Amino acid sequence: MVALTHDSIDYHALTESVRRPGCGAVCLFLGTVRDLTGDEVTAFLEYEAYAPMAEKKLAEIETDVRRRWPVGDVAMVHRLGKLGVGEVSVAVAVSSPHRAEAFEAGRFAIDTLKELVPIWKKDVAPDGSTAWSEPK
Repeated sequence: MVALTHDSIDYHALTESVRRPGCGAVCLFLGTVRDLTGDEVTAFLEYEAYAPMAEKKLAEIETDVRRRWPVGDVAMVHRLGKLGVGEVSVAVAVSSPHRAEAFEAGRFAIDTLKELVPIWKKDVAPDGSTAWSEPK
């Protein structure tokens, strides 16, 4: 399951959605909005995406995870819109029979998401100044 949303991410429900009887491990990664970007104070972030391409890339990552690791299930959700400090911006949940594979698959999924999925964030400072970031 992959999705983009303007709503808050229910990471408990996301975690439950990947649990399987044959999987003894569930790995959850949450990305949250920090109050600093480098040395600059962050008031809030705004995320934008080209949704058709972003959803396609997320689906490709999901397929790659399933091909490379014995996962029970995998789910990735990224927020769009304005997010305040402390809010969850991205969540990745992976289940697998064993913890090593769950950790490896989860790390691969979030690292690849950050690198390839066309989601941009605008960092807004308390004075209203902005800086855009692209996928890394």
